Amino acid sequence: MSGPLTGIRVIDMTMNVMGPFAAQILGDMGADVCKIEPPEGDTLRGIGPARNKGMGPYFLNLNRNKRSLAIDLKKPAARDVLRRFLAQADVLLYSFRPQAMARLGAAYADVAAINPRIVYCGAFGFGQGGPYADRPAYDDLIQAAIGMPVLQARGLGEPTYVATAIADRAVGVMAATCVGMALYYRERTGKGQSIEVPMFEFMTHFVMGDHLYGMTFEPPLAKAGYPRMLDPHRQPYKTKDGYLGVLVYNDKHWSRFFALAGRPEMARDPRYATIAGRTQNISFLYAFLAETFATKTTAEWVRLLGEADIPAAPLNTPEGLVDDPHMKATEFFKLVDHPSEGKIRMMGIPHHWSESEPEIRYHAPRLGEHTVELLAEYGFSSETIDALLAERIVLNAA
Repeated sequence: MSGPLTGIRVIDMTMNVMGPFAAQILGDMGADVCKIEPPEGDTLRGIGPARNKGMGPYFLNLNRNKRSLAIDLKKPAARDVLRRFLAQADVLLYSFRPQAMARLGAAYADVAAINPRIVYCGAFGFGQGGPYADRPAYDDLIQAAIGMPVLQARGLGEPTYVATAIADRAVGVMAATCVGMALYYRERTGKGQSIEVPMFEFMTHFVMGDHLYGMTFEPPLAKAGYPRMLDPHRQPYKTKDGYLGVLVYNDKHWSRFFALAGRPEMARDPRYATIAGRTQNISFLYAFLAETFATKTTAEWVRLLGEADIPAAPLNTPEGLVDDPHMKATEFFKLVDHPSEGKIRMMGIPHHWSESEPEIRYHAPRLGEHTVELLAEYGFSSETIDALLAERIVLNAA
């Protein structure tokens, strides 16, 4: 046995980032993930440099521990194939709008009628109870819809997106979490269920936990936005020879830092002695930090802050992270041989289990690489498989 979800069959009807990330998490946990792809493949296959068509880095990093079934769901006969898969699955994960699933004959009522134990999880843009229910959604759009660029602008000067697909990935983690909890519920009750994980609502919950702030109260006690996080000086600090990430946070940190800065009397000033006082004066304090850190080199500050037990980290780069000594010691980045793509760098599974340690069992698949294999496992005869291939209802990898 490898991974806590070993033996669980997942039908992955997702594309782009959010859904594939969720499905990869389930696959890493041991689930048998069947990735349903259209004849042209997941759109992410074409992003970035590649040695072979459709095998770009974005796809490779979101689709390990899956097997690919290429099928043309525009054809009615393909939907019969899909229903046979769903009748035997434990989980259906999809990222289309629910209206599109209904047009495929794969709405929850349709699937539950043939498989009442299925965990049917949709991760899509907006909750179905509001006026935005049928709108499309992508990471950038959701960041805009929840006001994240406005929050960024309060620190950086103009609206900007976060430089990672934060909405896609955060919602993907939540969707995988919901599936795991629904499987636990089914274990106790025998009942499957439908789950909706809307990006708009989840990311509002994710971000406004920090920034609802004074609007938590009615009438508001202050405007929205946590001042410390929005201060323009909250950024890596420039030293004499580089940059340094530092979080001087609690009373002990500040008292020690004031001593390092040659201003020990500030620790006794009521404006700076408590977190409440510092929050009211955070802009001054962050400017003071910036001025102080500019007086020494990064190495000097790393030593001094380490001795004072104040959290700090030199500013890294994506290239430097790959060679980071901690990453090397934990073997997080591994060079492995992909069956078709040659030597690639793969990230490890970022957690460890004492009893059911997950493992990487499959490399990211070529389009339709496992079509025949999966059809056979789900009970299709060789004659039927040949007919499906001949009619191009399903496709096999070249």
